[in-house]
Amino acid sequence: MRVLLVKLSSLGDVIHTLPVVHDLHQAFPGMEIDWVVEPSFASVLQMHPGLRRIVPCALREWRRARFNATARAQMRAFWTLLRQECYDAVFDLQGLSKSALVARMAKLTPQGVRFAMANRTLGSSYEPLTRWLAQQSIALNPRLSALQRARHLCAQALHYPLPAVVNHGLVVPRALAFSKDSADASPIATPGLPQTPARRVAFLMGTSRADKTWPLSHWVELGERFNASGFEVGLVHGSPSELEQCERVAAQLVRATIWPRSSLMELAQGLMQTVGAVGVDSGLSHLAVALDLVHVQIYRFDTAWRTGPLDCAYQRSVFQPQALQHLPSVAVEEVWLTWCQCLAAKAASALSTGGASVAPSPLER
Repeated sequence: MRVLLVKLSSLGDVIHTLPVVHDLHQAFPGMEIDWVVEPSFASVLQMHPGLRRIVPCALREWRRARFNATARAQMRAFWTLLRQECYDAVFDLQGLSKSALVARMAKLTPQGVRFAMANRTLGSSYEPLTRWLAQQSIALNPRLSALQRARHLCAQALHYPLPAVVNHGLVVPRALAFSKDSADASPIATPGLPQTPARRVAFLMGTSRADKTWPLSHWVELGERFNASGFEVGLVHGSPSELEQCERVAAQLVRATIWPRSSLMELAQGLMQTVGAVGVDSGLSHLAVALDLVHVQIYRFDTAWRTGPLDCAYQRSVFQPQALQHLPSVAVEEVWLTWCQCLAAKAASALSTGGASVAPSPLER
């Protein structure tokens, strides 16, 4: 059986859809799964061994340069590549006209079916046109989390029981260490993952929405707590403005390293060299969750039920409305205590399964 998944963007949405691949392989061993995605997120999918083919589709770029000969040639090449295969099932997991068009253009086997969502779920984007371009539309509970929406759609469409365990399935191919002696913290490739992570925590401060950010003064105070407990803070950035924020935080901490700007795969490799991460509601925070790291995710809006970590003792969300900006010590204390609880839960989980230990909770030292 051959299946095509269409989920083009964004980073967080792509990561939330990853468990579908594991679910499908559990239900149908030997299934071949392809995925159409925007090129900037393809490196995340490259870390999933359950995918047979990743088909990059730069629709955003092509629409901006639709009169450019190069863009038109790239688009024609994409359609040719997409239609090289015939699929038994094609899933539009995005629910937008652009994803519906891609799903519609894919070729089916004689018994093949195109599936789409019949309705919008809360907090998600949805365009009703998508269900008319598919052969079957699947009705979903409007209050499904982003992590469960695609899982439920596929399970209902192909009539298999939804696995109880959510498995993102990412396998990071190499480890990446960051030099403590280098002023620019250049990445150093190492042959494999260590048995125990370094006493390092990543701060994922950046987000595409300004109203999701956490004040820099809070990050500094939190970083001071990590430093006092023997942790080095790794600061991640993806733009010049985020780099400037990292520099302002690093200047006030004793042990802080600004990580070099890198690809998503390289960032995943760096994250695997940490105990865990603290971040805001962003694609990189969702990546930390998918990598099964200790993680605290800070929400400025009460939407953690929709995009936050699910049912994991060492991955938790913290809801901090705007009012807490005026109570910085309270806000930082809540995040810090949540981190300590997550760290203790991860250590307990590792001991119960006989896995590698993590750094002890600062509350235990």
